[in-house]
Amino acid sequence: MSTEILINATLEETRVAIMEGNQVQQIFTERDKERGLVGNIYKGRVVRVLPGMQAAFVDIGLEKSAFLYVGDVLDPDKRYEDILGDDGDDGGERGSDRGGRRGGRRQHRPIDSLLKVGDDIIVQVSKEPISTKGPRVTMYVSLPGRYLVYMPAVRHVGISRRISSDRERKRLREIVETLATTNGGYIVRTVSAGVLEEEFTSDMAFLELLWANILKKWSCLKAPVLLHMDLDLTFRAVRDLFTPDIDRMIIDSRSHYERVMEFVETYLPSVAERVFLYEGEAPLFEFFNVESELSRALGRRVWLKSGGYLVIDTAEALTVIDVNTGRYVGKTGSLEDTITKTNLEAVKEIAHQLRFRNIGGIIIIDFIDMDEAGNREKVFSALQQAVAQDKARINLYKMSELGLVEMSRQRKRENLQQVHCEPCRHCDGRGFTKSSTTVAYELFREVRRSAAKYPEKTLMLSVHPTVAAMIQEEERVHLEALENEVRKHLVLKKDANLHLENFAIAPERKRGRRAERGSAGQAGAAV
Repeated sequence: MSTEILINATLEETRVAIMEGNQVQQIFTERDKERGLVGNIYKGRVVRVLPGMQAAFVDIGLEKSAFLYVGDVLDPDKRYEDILGDDGDDGGERGSDRGGRRGGRRQHRPIDSLLKVGDDIIVQVSKEPISTKGPRVTMYVSLPGRYLVYMPAVRHVGISRRISSDRERKRLREIVETLATTNGGYIVRTVSAGVLEEEFTSDMAFLELLWANILKKWSCLKAPVLLHMDLDLTFRAVRDLFTPDIDRMIIDSRSHYERVMEFVETYLPSVAERVFLYEGEAPLFEFFNVESELSRALGRRVWLKSGGYLVIDTAEALTVIDVNTGRYVGKTGSLEDTITKTNLEAVKEIAHQLRFRNIGGIIIIDFIDMDEAGNREKVFSALQQAVAQDKARINLYKMSELGLVEMSRQRKRENLQQVHCEPCRHCDGRGFTKSSTTVAYELFREVRRSAAKYPEKTLMLSVHPTVAAMIQEEERVHLEALENEVRKHLVLKKDANLHLENFAIAPERKRGRRAERGSAGQAGAAV
């Protein structure tokens, strides 16, 4: 089964989809005006210390203060200027090659003995702001390269758990321990399997120089201030996602393609032949059916092939997934067999939806009740196997006699619904509608797709007044760039009768010709 990375890049946003076979497994979105924070390093100032929570809040220059737990605090007596020359053992291995919190930390002192209000500290964002919460930060900085993750605050060499060969793990550990010129630590990433010593040398040199430059900024800049910004989504995809098991990376923007090719030909020549520019007539995400999958994933109900369905409801920290037989009545056998088959089919779709929607926190799955303990065990075992390939950390608990399964899934960024939707103004926050930005970008994509079939030089874009105001105030630059791109004059027309998610495209002063209309999940359908 082929695995591909699709990159859809425009001026206003970049979207990355991971495809396994013909199914979208994950999707990442980064908007030009809403760059992600994870991986960014700040010089922050402690504004509150809460002994009762063993935590502190740190001003890093954002609207909301960042949350710092005591387990993520370095001893203040160990200055960052001294970390690279420290002879002490600050061990502990993170069980991942993707960064994040460290496991096996030393015992920590009470937070009020480690930090006080007014302290300036270096912190790195480890979790994006979610809902009403600010970002989560750590003082255990990690700098990811292509093959290594450099951890200046620890002295440890760890190997990705996904490298299973004991011989290869030993080889990699010996190489890194031999090459390391500082007392910092390293995690050897999954992509390093089979890599030669020379590749590690250049990766180490780059990461250590990067850290030295961060320390220079720390010494001369006043908090709160950004010291280091992580790569944009396109290059993070190359660095973090383009592993040996990826067959192709396909990019639909020539400028992004040329930037990526310049990078890989210089630093990763072995993968250059797997990077392709998409030049098809249909938009990349439409050609690979990503747009329809994305629209489907924003709904509550997910249909199964048999006729059964899932209902997915999400609260702030809890998601409930309900399995129903729906139209499926079975063909042969008993009711118990029909229910068990529906539950087994639901297991695969649930594992897919957890990854695709990036659902995190506490998850309750309500399977259809099964009378036989053997069938309950069969469904639970199938669920264990289905989520085993998920890179997020998952805790799974035995199925109850009522058919309920409790589980938790690591949450480090907003889920798909939070990225693409906002609380619905029509139902007082009890439901969701696409955000004005999402609707505007759908409109831009539809203009790109359909503009060429209009001979007229001017197109009227009818949108809800809220969307029109947002485009005029926040997206004017992108609208003007779009005009140059499609070589049409684009005129916004406010239409209060349109739903927020709907729009229409029509040539100016042409009667009798149908407008191109778009809506959630149906952009470009003729009316």
